Amino acid sequence: MIKSGKLAVIGDIDSALAFKAIGAETFEADFSDVKNVLMDLVKKDEYAVVFVTEQLAETIPETMEELKNQTYPCILPLPSCAGSTGYGAKSIRKDVEKAIGADILGD
Repeated sequence: MIKSGKLAVIGDIDSALAFKAIGAETFEADFSDVKNVLMDLVKKDEYAVVFVTEQLAETIPETMEELKNQTYPCILPLPSCAGSTGYGAKSIRKDVEKAIGADILGD
């Protein structure tokens, strides 16, 4: 059971910094340690939502997919300050299609 409604953001320092202003806890990570940082946050059982920048999320697709089956925390990719790679939109489109059986979002 989740203990609070805390938000966390994992990404490069520039991308995460903006979220600190709205009260999110930020965690700097790079391609080599993003999986460890993410799994540590999941194990803490303190966060309702954990955002991971798309650039980092793309490097751990198996972990991102595995964590979708958990109730908490909700793990979501988001664009970094460098822009979007499209990974987050593709992920949402795939989930919506799986849930309702059709791609209603289109291109």
